Amino acid sequence: MITADTTLGEVTEEGLLRSIFPFFTPQPGLLVGPGDDAAVVASSGAVIATTDTMVRGRDWLDEWSSAADVGVKLLTQNLADVAAMGGVGTSVLVTLVADPATPVAWARAFARSVGEGAADAGVAVAGGDLSSAPAGVLLVSITALGDLQGRPAVLRSGARPGDVVAVCGTLGRSAAGLLLLQRGEGAMGQAGAGRREWAGSRDGGMRKLCLAHHRAPVAPLAAGPAAAAAGATAMLDVSDGLLRDGSRIAAASGVRLDLSNAALAPDIETLATAVGEGAARECVLAGGEEHSLLATFPAARLPDSWRAIGTVSDGTGITLDGEPQQPRGWDHFRQEPDTDD
Repeated sequence: MITADTTLGEVTEEGLLRSIFPFFTPQPGLLVGPGDDAAVVASSGAVIATTDTMVRGRDWLDEWSSAADVGVKLLTQNLADVAAMGGVGTSVLVTLVADPATPVAWARAFARSVGEGAADAGVAVAGGDLSSAPAGVLLVSITALGDLQGRPAVLRSGARPGDVVAVCGTLGRSAAGLLLLQRGEGAMGQAGAGRREWAGSRDGGMRKLCLAHHRAPVAPLAAGPAAAAAGATAMLDVSDGLLRDGSRIAAASGVRLDLSNAALAPDIETLATAVGEGAARECVLAGGEEHSLLATFPAARLPDSWRAIGTVSDGTGITLDGEPQQPRGWDHFRQEPDTDD
């Protein structure tokens, strides 16, 4: 019998799998699901494939994020990558590598979160892998597959001078949530600390939204295929920061992205109530893990839910009101440990 105190080392691999498989809802495109050597997934042609890994202590802290939060974040960042190619997610493979002392309850909560999020997105959990790890080590990974539905993939390399730069979704909320956690606000198990002073304050609601978006981001998945159908010339998801990700489109396309301060002002003003104006500006420009979509479109072809934030011109790099900007933002190998949730 599995209790709240049972660890992975106290159950068999088969026992753990039996306890989490019910969380995974079958989907029409999954021809053979978990239980065989490999899954079989229906395909109409070209398949999108992407993968992401999260490591405890590097990509999240237990004091800040629950197992369910980790599941949402990991699933979202994978499906956002599929959407950014102009595709629709079809299935995911999930890997758990854990110290045997890890509570079974953590693994079950993570699996339930992935299963529920996948079902909401119409995506099948096709299987995955389990492995043990040294003391203290816990990492999770998802590989996602997607369908282009007969369209060509939208690459980073298609932006052309005269295009409009546009975003779908929020900017800076995840980074603002991380900043609040680093300031000691909103940690897991925090018995009312900070929340009392938020009650009734005009910034309390935005602080809660930022913390929620950092822990469990929401990506505009349907906007990716819609953008592809509307003629998007280049696209990616904002995972490492607006300036860094925008510079990737600029470099791949051989163009310059000219962003507008005025267009970004509402994002900055919204976050300023929660973290202050200076911090809000940096969150919008360089904050990662947002998983909104950034794309370029031919003029006059901007689809619903997208808003213009700049233009594409001849040149290189990325500017803000004409001032060249360094492509700052998240980089996995140039950060101090435990700085990102």
